[in-house]
Amino acid sequence: MSHPVPGSPSPARRSLLRGSLAASAGLALGGTGLASPAFALSGRPRAEWGVQTGDVTASSGLVWVRSDRPARMVVETSATESFRRVRRHHGPLIGAGTDFTGTTALRGLPAGERIHYRVTLADPDDPRRTSEPVVGTFRTAPDRRRDGVRFLWSGDIAGQGWGINPDIGGFRAYEEMRRLDPDFFLCSGDSIYADGVLHPSVTLPDGRIWRNVTTPEKAKVAETLDEYRGNFRYNLLDHNVRAFNAQVPSVVQWDDHEVRNNWYPGQILDDARYTEKDVDVLAARALRAFGEYTPVSTLHARGGGREGRMHRVVRYGPMLDVFVLDMRSYRNANSPGRQADDTTGILGAEQLAWLKRELAASTAVWKVLAADMPLGLVVPDGAANFEAVAQGDPGAPLGRELQIAELLRFVRHRRITGTLWLTADVHYTSAQHYTPERAAFQDFSPFWEFVSGPLAAGGFPANALDGTFGPERVFVRAAERANLSPMESPQYFGEVDIDGHSGELTVRLRAEGGTVLFSKVLRPGLVGQ
Repeated sequence: MSHPVPGSPSPARRSLLRGSLAASAGLALGGTGLASPAFALSGRPRAEWGVQTGDVTASSGLVWVRSDRPARMVVETSATESFRRVRRHHGPLIGAGTDFTGTTALRGLPAGERIHYRVTLADPDDPRRTSEPVVGTFRTAPDRRRDGVRFLWSGDIAGQGWGINPDIGGFRAYEEMRRLDPDFFLCSGDSIYADGVLHPSVTLPDGRIWRNVTTPEKAKVAETLDEYRGNFRYNLLDHNVRAFNAQVPSVVQWDDHEVRNNWYPGQILDDARYTEKDVDVLAARALRAFGEYTPVSTLHARGGGREGRMHRVVRYGPMLDVFVLDMRSYRNANSPGRQADDTTGILGAEQLAWLKRELAASTAVWKVLAADMPLGLVVPDGAANFEAVAQGDPGAPLGRELQIAELLRFVRHRRITGTLWLTADVHYTSAQHYTPERAAFQDFSPFWEFVSGPLAAGGFPANALDGTFGPERVFVRAAERANLSPMESPQYFGEVDIDGHSGELTVRLRAEGGTVLFSKVLRPGLVGQ
């Protein structure tokens, strides 16, 4: 007899997941799929979209659920899977205003322990009518230096026309990541493709047929709030995603495709697919949907207000602080990037000041800068403009490079050690080492940047390097042509493993199928590694 994987769904939960996958396959064939809150309101509330946890610390975390109707959310936590002794956390009344999603904050949790939880939805008119509990588990961050930390990162989900393919088992990389049982998952942006239309089938160059699960919201670019919500619901149709969410907490940031490709504040679209041309209007709707469907602490009510910002620090014990950056909401317009004075840059002046303060105050051994875009890789936007930091000129910093130079200079002069940049975005995996000996700008300490993705999207060739900060591509694995399907090119994710005794940090770049492509060990407190 096989034993259940720690943190795996209960038998009833596994039955629900199997039924939901069947419903997803029905969607691809024109069926109705999972129930919408507009239907099936008889009986008890249901939570068919699974559970999620996010922004977990040593003593707190957020739990997410979606109901099929108005309901009161209740979360019970326990130290054991049997739930012999429970602590109850009363959550919000879930309604149409949040698309029947809700998030409950858990506080006062024990550090470094596995927490079992179950979510129940109660009928607000008759509390005796409750849903079947939906179970999940996660580990809280440690509070001792000798306890290690291990997490995964990737991004780029359901992009370039490649959605949930039931013929290959859906988003298979999620199941591989779940089996590794990390402490958490860092989603480095493009968590949905709101501008990515999905067709029922695509013929590949070799004649094979790729089949997509389809929904009405994925038949056009997202513009309305409900269409953005539908893009987040789409990913939750995948049974691998729901099983992963029930076991592994996430730290999620956004990039462009949560709104629209290569967007920036103030942009007016010249795109016939959109009736709403004002990107600021689209971004506000997308941010609301993101906050409804993703357990992010800064996008939920605090003290009667809403912070409404993406950038934050997730403190994961004495060994690790994760600085979640927002390189999208405060940037200036995409341009040739040749300006000699640029105070807005890609972070905005206020976020840059915040980042400097938080880095200087951090006492963590390792400080991960979770960036939704790479630093030294040239990412074009059309023929003349640039989408990321680098703009193809290997000389002194210009444009958005000026702000990154200011940050790197600050890190060096304040003697801040243990910084590490992680990102996705470019749809391949690579390792770049930056050092002033190779750079046009030299007032910084050497550092590493690791790229991993996509998780469920098209693969692309490697981008060119910009020499301003002296990057050397130590490793790269990329597609030989643009937009290779997941049937033609492996999906990628990265792993970070911090040893609690030595403090050494190991980065592994992984390919779907279990292969470790590249590994690098970094020692704490050192520069020039």
